[in-house]
Amino acid sequence: MIEKEGSRLKPEQVVKRYENAKARKDLFEDLYREAYDYAIPQRQLYSYWEGGSVGQKKMQKVFDSTAIHSTQRFANRLQSGVFPPQRMWCRLEPGNTIPQELRSQVQAKLDEFRDIMFSVIRQSNFDIAIGEFLLDVAVGTGAMLVQPGDNGTPIEFTPVPLFLLCYEEGANGQIDKIYRRLRIKGETIQQQWRDAKLSENLQQKIMRRPSEEIELIEATMLDYERGDWCYHLIVHDQKEEIVYRRLNGNPWVISRYMKVAGEIYGRGPLLTAMPDIKTLNKTKQLLLQNATLAVMPAFTAQDDGVLNPHTIKIVPGSIIPVARNGGSQGESLKPLPRAGDFNVSQLVISDMRQNIKQILLDESLPPDNMSARSATEVVERMKELSQNLGSAFGRLINETMVPLVGRIMQVMNDRGLINMPLRVDGLQVKVQPISPLAQAQSMEEINAIVQYIQLTQPMGAEGEYAINKSALIDMLGDKLGVPSSVRYDATERAVLIQQRAQAEQAAAVAAAQQQMAMGQQPPPVVDQVPR
Repeated sequence: MIEKEGSRLKPEQVVKRYENAKARKDLFEDLYREAYDYAIPQRQLYSYWEGGSVGQKKMQKVFDSTAIHSTQRFANRLQSGVFPPQRMWCRLEPGNTIPQELRSQVQAKLDEFRDIMFSVIRQSNFDIAIGEFLLDVAVGTGAMLVQPGDNGTPIEFTPVPLFLLCYEEGANGQIDKIYRRLRIKGETIQQQWRDAKLSENLQQKIMRRPSEEIELIEATMLDYERGDWCYHLIVHDQKEEIVYRRLNGNPWVISRYMKVAGEIYGRGPLLTAMPDIKTLNKTKQLLLQNATLAVMPAFTAQDDGVLNPHTIKIVPGSIIPVARNGGSQGESLKPLPRAGDFNVSQLVISDMRQNIKQILLDESLPPDNMSARSATEVVERMKELSQNLGSAFGRLINETMVPLVGRIMQVMNDRGLINMPLRVDGLQVKVQPISPLAQAQSMEEINAIVQYIQLTQPMGAEGEYAINKSALIDMLGDKLGVPSSVRYDATERAVLIQQRAQAEQAAAVAAAQQQMAMGQQPPPVVDQVPR
């Protein structure tokens, strides 16, 4: 635990905690490295950090692109279903602690804040960053850094590969300590951290070799005593702290696709598909080798009885010297017989590809290359995706959307873009998803209500009054994500209904008076009272 107010962890303590956390994460290295090698090779950083060159080839192990394509499709489908680009994907609503008489006013203000928030998001790099974030979620764990930007881009979103991160969990599974390792040129340290305090030895080192990279540790740790966050920036090898800050919120958004009991790192669908991915790649590799031998087979050639087995190489196009090729010396050049054709590959490839696509949700029913799709079909597709995601959809909302919105609102409030005295904690302000995936779930609730109304309407007077129509109107507007700015609340609707009734009654009285003036018997005036 971090010390009480007025004290802080020493740099060597932070480094020790980082090294312990990294040692625990390294137990997952082989698992994650394999997934990145076969399915997201361009985002694989292990070889670069270990001394590889920039721009190196990263697809030497890949013989089939099904996993790469399906992983990209998985991230794209999640983004379009939960965080659709250039669209509003959530709504801010008053929490249960807001008094009922103030909810309409608070809702109108929250809708205003929501509009400003999405204007800022559209102006930022969020749509690009969330796509890379979801690629890491496919492996198991995604991480994003949300920081204040400049006047042109008020908020910056930085997806950080898990390779550069390690973290610890605190009470109730809350991620309360996040560590990131960095390599940065010495001359840019004070450009990026203007409050950095460099020792004389470090300054001289930077002056001698300004372009040399320095390895840093960035630690963000929750202070349970004060309720805020401590930020440390430390030179790793020297254990020298150059930046220390107090933060009023956590700048990190970390989401796990699925978590096994006793583990703090996530396991995604890509890890489930790895046996099929590796089998498919090996099958394609053997198939290509077999095809090469079929096109350019190895040959045997007479060598007057002289044969050295240590020099024989069975490769396409090779010539192996032999004493003779069959009886009576045989032909001068003869193809080397092969053991058989690799026909089993045709039985394996199709099944493996189908399995990979099913695990990564890369399938459509009916195929989406058919004719134009109706709105009902789109809803059914989203409903099917929601069912396939299961508990992972709840994690995406609770570990990604809710903290993401809370952090964005906090940064906007700090920059003066809004003045929001309420907290996004579920009690004062709650986040309600209205993305296509959430809309599919809302439509199930709406369909159930519609069915209830249809069944109860024929049941006489009790069926007619079986449902509160005023509350139903408000609920439908919330479920469909209709802004409160274009809706009348219950009080305003009651006033409008009363005004219409009075206008209709006044018109009826005027018509009766006109008929009496003309000497006609007026029809009886019925008192217009709304039910």
